Amino acid sequence: MTNSLLQNSTLPLFSKLKPEHIEPAIDQLLADARATVERCLQATDQYSWENLIEPIDNADDALNKAWSPVSHINSVLNSDELRAAYNACLPKLSQYSTEIGQNIGLFNAYRALADSEQFNSLTLAQQKIIHNALRDFTLSGVALTDDKKQRYQEISQERTRLASVYEENLMDASNAWTKLIPDVAQLAGLPESALAQAQQSASQDNQTGWLLSLQFPSYSAVMTYADNRALRQEVYTAYCTRASDQGPNAKQWDNTDIMEQTLALRHEKARLLGFNNYAELSLATKMADNSDEVIGFLEDLATKSKPQALTDLAELRAYAKQHYGMDDLQPWDMGYYSEKMREHLYEFSEEQVKAYFPITRVLPGLFAIVNKLYGLQITEIKDFDSWHPDVQFFQIHDKTGQLRGQFYIDLYARAKKRGGAWMDDCVNRKKTADGIQTPVAYLTCNFSSPTGNDPALLTHDEAITLFHEFGHGLHHMLTQVDYLGVSGIHGVEWDAVELPSQFMENWCWEQEALALMSGHYQTGEPLPQDLFAKMLAAKNFQAGMIMVRQLEFSLFDFKIHLNYDPEKGGRIYETLEQVRSQVSVVKAPAFNRFAHGFAHIFSGGYAAGYYSYKWAEVLSSDAFSLFEEQGIFNADTGHAFLTNVLEKGGSANAMELFVNFRGRKPSIDALLRHNGIAA
Repeated sequence: MTNSLLQNSTLPLFSKLKPEHIEPAIDQLLADARATVERCLQATDQYSWENLIEPIDNADDALNKAWSPVSHINSVLNSDELRAAYNACLPKLSQYSTEIGQNIGLFNAYRALADSEQFNSLTLAQQKIIHNALRDFTLSGVALTDDKKQRYQEISQERTRLASVYEENLMDASNAWTKLIPDVAQLAGLPESALAQAQQSASQDNQTGWLLSLQFPSYSAVMTYADNRALRQEVYTAYCTRASDQGPNAKQWDNTDIMEQTLALRHEKARLLGFNNYAELSLATKMADNSDEVIGFLEDLATKSKPQALTDLAELRAYAKQHYGMDDLQPWDMGYYSEKMREHLYEFSEEQVKAYFPITRVLPGLFAIVNKLYGLQITEIKDFDSWHPDVQFFQIHDKTGQLRGQFYIDLYARAKKRGGAWMDDCVNRKKTADGIQTPVAYLTCNFSSPTGNDPALLTHDEAITLFHEFGHGLHHMLTQVDYLGVSGIHGVEWDAVELPSQFMENWCWEQEALALMSGHYQTGEPLPQDLFAKMLAAKNFQAGMIMVRQLEFSLFDFKIHLNYDPEKGGRIYETLEQVRSQVSVVKAPAFNRFAHGFAHIFSGGYAAGYYSYKWAEVLSSDAFSLFEEQGIFNADTGHAFLTNVLEKGGSANAMELFVNFRGRKPSIDALLRHNGIAA
């Protein structure tokens, strides 16, 4: 049997990938990587980049190029067989990672190279990789006693397993809930596009009627438009109790114990390494210096934002009472009456706006904007190996015609696909014996799919999401760094990694850019000037409430890791309630189990780091303010951002790169101004 994961192909062979290939391929590549490390350590006592780091990088790259498609397919086309093979490999990969991190011989070899004369002749990027590696050896427990090393390894394996189970529970609980509506009158208020989507979902499930689900496009449509309050309450309850003790399938997919165990293991790991708590350990690889700085940053933003949030809520309550006689606003009413109020105040609906953002205009428009900013040409490639008919594939060339990157884009929600939107690396840029390895990215979203003969129509928020993920993709693909450890997003401090993504969102609010990315899906008519003026006027509608909600998530995440007490357990909802009383303005019902679906911190990479979104938003707002000053398509400013930030990857500290671009350290003023909150 030919193993598709071991074939020497430039891009993954998705159509040939079978679950039975996965474990044998990973076993072989892990054995190869271990043998490479041994060879490097035994071959010489005079270490150099070429005889130590380069061979190990090559082995790790081969492993990554095999595991990346497996991990990706597990997220976007999940099946029982694939899941079993994926989970069988997780402990092996975790063990290898810990083994390398705790290899004292390898640590000493890196240290010898750092202390050698050759070190000074290395590039700054190479030096940064070595410094980062020495730090990471310490954070992997290289200096621990043997028994503590063993415990560290057990913790790492168990945390990896728990993260996977958490994600599976969330996916399964989300997929398990559907509601068939036989009478369209029950869906009064929903726009035609949402009804068509629900009808198409029912048809695809061999049912007659309108099928609702907990996939975000369906959930959001009900919460925003459904006149039927009981239906909104039912869908809200199902969504915010997914994978919890309150959910309809609590015994099957409850994440409660997984969350408790995860927090306990993170705390134990931090203590093993000499930190007081996991928040301190998390900050060891971030821009922020200490916990006080993070808490102070978030609480300062909350102090500035909460008065605006309270005003937002008071205005919504007054509106709902005056116009609808509603004086008991519940969480399942907030989106509905907010949309009514926004339509009333600004005289337009999201549905009107969607008509001007067909994916057939938004995607080419995004590419045209990137061309204006950085001189890049993006072309679609039709002949490629894919995992689903919806997937598209593109190449990026620069002004000189050089191939800079390639990416897959998978835009639409479906069953067996993880919710949310993300960018992930498929192939990383590195120098090889044959030249430069072209970076490849996955860009994944969960938009409503096309219905009938019409293209998919995006809300303006969804267009912003697409720009956000593409910003991450550009960071990965445009790097000019030739070494894996700091190529693309690798080696970038986690609280700066959102800078390029949030930065790209700004063009969705600029008239010159909107002219390139919008047009009526039936007539091609440009976005009307008066509609754009209304959108702009409504841009910061309820910005205070949106801001404090993000601060709630950030403070909750940081505090459950900062204040963990082994004797008292995670105190997850106790902490969440304390944070809500401090910063929130909308009271959540007692049955709400938000944390049970907070995948960013329990199965993603944002543990004690969700604050990064706000931290990086300060950077991105301030970076964009230079374009506001000099012109949003100013070629010199675009070139400066390209060469100082996007091309540099993690080869220098994020603050240094920001200052090189902006000419000074970041200021919070632009963030507050862009959110309509007085500084």
